[in-house]
Amino acid sequence: MDFLNAYTFGFCEKRGFTERDGWKDSLEKMVRSTGCNAVILPVVAWQDHTYSTRIDTDTPDVISEEDVRRVCEHARAQGLKIIIKAMVNCRDGYWRAYIHFFDHEVEGEARWSDWFRPWTAFVCKAADMARENNADMFCAGCEMVGTNHREAEWRQLLAEVRKHYSGPVTYNCDKYQEDPITWWDAVDVISSSGYYPIDRLDDNMERIRKVAEKFGKPFMFMECGCPARNGSEYRPNDWAFGGETDPEAQDKWYRAFTEALARHPFVRGTGWWDWPGSRLYPEEAGKNHNGYCTWGKPANETLRAFSKVCR
Repeated sequence: MDFLNAYTFGFCEKRGFTERDGWKDSLEKMVRSTGCNAVILPVVAWQDHTYSTRIDTDTPDVISEEDVRRVCEHARAQGLKIIIKAMVNCRDGYWRAYIHFFDHEVEGEARWSDWFRPWTAFVCKAADMARENNADMFCAGCEMVGTNHREAEWRQLLAEVRKHYSGPVTYNCDKYQEDPITWWDAVDVISSSGYYPIDRLDDNMERIRKVAEKFGKPFMFMECGCPARNGSEYRPNDWAFGGETDPEAQDKWYRAFTEALARHPFVRGTGWWDWPGSRLYPEEAGKNHNGYCTWGKPANETLRAFSKVCR
C-alpha cells in the first residue's frame, strides 16, 4: 500500500458549499502548503440524538452529490488521491461514539435493526459516490464505539458496501479501539483515529502493529492531529481541552508524531484533521487560531517537511 499523506477537507460543510467562492482556493492552499498527496472528503449525515433511528441524508446540513463531484474533480486536478468517508453526527451535540441501543430487545424501545437499516442505506449511498467519482478508498464509518460490538450487523453492512464500491474499504475506529474489534478481516485496510498523547505515541503504535499483523491488513491513521492549545499535546483528541492558544505546542505534537511514524513504518497513511472547505481563515490569523487546522502555524511547515520523506 502506497503511503497516503491525506488531509481531511470540508468537515461538516453544508449542502451547496461548492456553489460559493473560496473552497477551491482553500483546497489549493492545503495542497501547496502541506504537500499532502490525498484528500479525505467526509460525507456527514445527521441524527437528532444518540438513540434516534432516523438518519437525515438529504437535508441542507448534508453536502450534495454535486458537492462531492466538484471536490473530487478539483482534487484530481491537484494530483490528489481521494478517500470518501461516511460519517454521522448528532444534532444535540453528543458524540457519535455514544450511539447505542439495548442489546436485549425491549418491546416498545428502538432496536439495533431500526438504526442499522437507515445507516446501511446511507453508507451505501456514500459508497455509490465513491464509485462514481473513482475514489481510491472508501471509509464506511467513523468512531462509532457504541456500535463496534455489533459484529453481525457490521459484517452485513460491509458486504452491502461491496455491492456498491469495488475499491479498498476501511472503517475508522476511535483511539484505543483497535484491539476490541473482531471483524477487521471484513475490511481491506484497518484505520483508526490517532489522537494519542505525545508521551505515549510509540507504545500505542506498537500495540496497533500487533493488531494489523494479527489480521494481516495494512493500517493507516484515518484521523490524527492536535489543537493549537497549551497542554493539548497530552490530550490531542479533545478539541475543547487545553489552555491558551499555543501553536508551538501543536507543532511539538506534530513533530513527535511524524518522528514516531518513521520508527513505525507499518503505518501506511495519515489523515490530518482538519482543513476547512469554505471557511479558511487568513494565513496571518493562524497565530491566534487554537483549532486543529495547521494553516498559518508552525505545524504546517512540519507537515511540508514530512511530505518530502513519507513513503
